[in-house]
Amino acid sequence: MQEAIEKADVLIEAMAWIRQFRDKITVIKLGGSVMEDPDALGHLLVDIVFMETVGMRPIVVHGGGAAITRAMAEANLESRFIQGRRYTDKATLGIVERVLAGEINESIAERIETFGGRAMPLNFVGETNNNVLFGERLTLPNKDGGEPIDLGYVGHVTRVDREILDNLCYAGQVPVIPSMCETETGERLNVNADTAATAVAQAVGAEKLIFLSDVNGVRRDKNDPDSLIHSLTAEEARRLMADGSIEAGMIPKVEGCLDTLSKGVRKIHIIDGRLRHSLLLEIYTNQGVGTELVAEPA
Repeated sequence: MQEAIEKADVLIEAMAWIRQFRDKITVIKLGGSVMEDPDALGHLLVDIVFMETVGMRPIVVHGGGAAITRAMAEANLESRFIQGRRYTDKATLGIVERVLAGEINESIAERIETFGGRAMPLNFVGETNNNVLFGERLTLPNKDGGEPIDLGYVGHVTRVDREILDNLCYAGQVPVIPSMCETETGERLNVNADTAATAVAQAVGAEKLIFLSDVNGVRRDKNDPDSLIHSLTAEEARRLMADGSIEAGMIPKVEGCLDTLSKGVRKIHIIDGRLRHSLLLEIYTNQGVGTELVAEPA
C-alpha cells in the first residue's frame, strides 16, 4: 500500500507541471550518444509520447553524425571537419540526405508511432517533399583574415515553415525534423543540429528548448556530477563562463542557449539523455535532473 501511495504522490507532483505546460510547445534536440543507444532513445521517445498525451506539444529536431560517419566509411569516403563542422561535398551530401533525412528521420517517426504516439517525418526524401527548414549556404570567418572558409553544402536556417508545425502540433502529431535545409532554389544543405533546433524554437515561440547531452547539465566542477547547477539565469551563466567554471565544450552550447533566450524562448534545459526518462524527470518533477537556463529570475 505504501508503494501505491508513493506512486500517487508522484502523480500529484506532476499534475501542477502538466497543467502549466499544457498546449505549450517544447523543442527537443536529439543527437550524440543518445542516437547510438537504442534503449536510451526508446525511453526518450516514450517520454515524448507521454508529453503529447498529457497535452504538451513536442517537436523533435535530430542529427545523426555517427551514422553518417559510418555510412561514409562504408562508401570509402573520409570525414573531414573544419572548426568542428563537417565539410560536405556532393558525395557526402548524398549520404547525409539518405541517412539523416531518410533512414533516421523516418525511423524516429515510426518508433514514436510504435509507442502509441502520432508522428510526422518532415523531409525531402521520397515522393513527398514536406521539408520545413529553409536557409542558405554557410561560410566561416577566416582567422587569418583571408577569404571566408567554404564548407561545401553546409547551411544555416533562415526561415522555418511555422504554419505546418503549428497545424501538426494542434492535430496531436509530433513533427520530426532532420537537421537539413533547402535553399529557395531547392539546393539541399547540411545543418548543425543544435542551430537547427534553436531556429525552430525561435520560430514557433517555444516554451522550452531541451538539449540532450552526454553530461547531466552545467556543473560548477566539470569533473563532479554532484556539482550540477539546477537553475541558472543568463547573468549567472555569463559570470560562470568569465570565471572559468563553465569551460571547454560547454561554452558554445551555453552561449547558444543565451542567444536563444534573448530571442524569446522562455527556458532552455541541458540534460543527460542517457538517463532513463530524463525528459519526464526534468519537466514534471520539482527539482529536475539537469540545468535550466532562464533569461531572468522567476
